[in-house]
Amino acid sequence: MKVTGALALLRALEHEGVEVIFGIPGGASMPIYDPLVDGSSIRHILCRHEQGAGHAAEGYAWATGRVGVCMATSGPGGTNLVTPIADAKMDSVPLVAITGQVPTPVVGNDAFQEADITGITMPITKHNFLVKDPALIAETVREAFHIASTGRPGPVLIDLPKDVLLAETTWSWPERVNLPGYKPTTKGNQRQVVEAVKLIMAAERPVLYVGGGVIKADAHAELAKLATLGRLPVVTTLMARGAFPDSNELCLGMPGMHGNYTAVTSIQKADVLVALGTRSSATART
Repeated sequence: MKVTGALALLRALEHEGVEVIFGIPGGASMPIYDPLVDGSSIRHILCRHEQGAGHAAEGYAWATGRVGVCMATSGPGGTNLVTPIADAKMDSVPLVAITGQVPTPVVGNDAFQEADITGITMPITKHNFLVKDPALIAETVREAFHIASTGRPGPVLIDLPKDVLLAETTWSWPERVNLPGYKPTTKGNQRQVVEAVKLIMAAERPVLYVGGGVIKADAHAELAKLATLGRLPVVTTLMARGAFPDSNELCLGMPGMHGNYTAVTSIQKADVLVALGTRSSATART
């Protein structure tokens, strides 16, 4: 079945179960909006600024556990998404950002409202794509959602030139994702786990330093079991609030400049600090 690149994009998003997109239309992304309003099951929420659209998609991802989707046009539309994309990267939020781009023949020629959004966002995305063939749109969407939602979640950007959105292609949905180079670590090293247990058992003042990764992994029960069995005090970062009940006698609260004295002091006095689901920010180290 022949479809435009724009329609292929929307069908691919529907196959991924997308219910809502947050965005602002513009010249380069306008071809997406015709099929979007003409019969797609996806609801579009018009935002007042692209940065707001990105943060709204983040909020949607936080609230639902699904991949948030935001959309902007080329140039300033795409660059306005940089802040929420960077935030999603730092906070491990599954996000797919879709941007329109100037037509393929003028990419890289400083065309009107052109920005190298894939280059700009390379340090703040798990991966990004510049799609130059409409036949690759469905495959790219499938890969983007897989990358965004697996391993440590994060943002992925798909950049779509206007001529690619307008060109015709044959619609087909890839049944599987083939990314041999993408192998996120999802299982612990048993030997290292054993060594960690030995350290905890030998410690006099061990403390569990818990981050938002525990919530992302839905590991609340495992955390509670570990803390209870080992009688281990628990400190939770801002991102981990709710991972361990404040009412539990082992909970010492949140560290940092806005945290609890007991939490900060416990980290400073600990002889073994067990970091779970955290990147150990500067706040934690101080």
